Amino acid sequence: MTLRIGASGFSFASWRPGFYPAGTKPADFLAFYARHLQTVEINNSFYRLPTEATFAKWARTVPDGFRFSVKAPRTVSVFGRVDFVPDLNARVRALGDRLGPIVVRFADGRGRDDDFLGRLLDALDDDLEVALDVRDPSWDGVEPDLERWGAVRVNQLEAGRAGFRYLRLRDPPYDDAALAGWAGTIRALLADGLDVYCYFRHEDEPTAPAYAARLAELVNG
Repeated sequence: MTLRIGASGFSFASWRPGFYPAGTKPADFLAFYARHLQTVEINNSFYRLPTEATFAKWARTVPDGFRFSVKAPRTVSVFGRVDFVPDLNARVRALGDRLGPIVVRFADGRGRDDDFLGRLLDALDDDLEVALDVRDPSWDGVEPDLERWGAVRVNQLEAGRAGFRYLRLRDPPYDDAALAGWAGTIRALLADGLDVYCYFRHEDEPTAPAYAARLAELVNG
């Protein structure tokens, strides 16, 4: 039962000096971030998947217990290239025990496609945690079908055999009342024996790390 809360991305110069101290070099952003938050969602991998060398460097930069969630490239999720999945499987392994879930973000208007979904999930390594960000209404009710692979839908709360939940909070601003509501939801998930990953959307101002820190306080308080 582990809670990790973070932001969708870390490499934002506009977060300096609001989050990163003035004068912090971009090369030092990740190390500073990882001293304050427990996880990060890598979003730029949607456009270009980092090399194994980059993943390995990131893994060496963060402390034990830190996790990277990696967004699958659009080559897979938008263009349907399941043949690219073995390369994805191989590259993310460079993160070692710092690897968190793979999040697959489908295009907003992409309707449900069970054939593609099955081929995609079969191609991903069995031991990977996988979260699907599907937003078209035709996907509603897909959650039980994901249990075969131990995958979850983003923001899924109900029971399933997967041992984790993946929350993406994308509608700022969040006041203390809204964060308290999410804190109660997260405490219930943790009480059910689930690991929880939670990410706030990037904005130009460093709201995401501030929300993440405050939510952690509310869950633990």
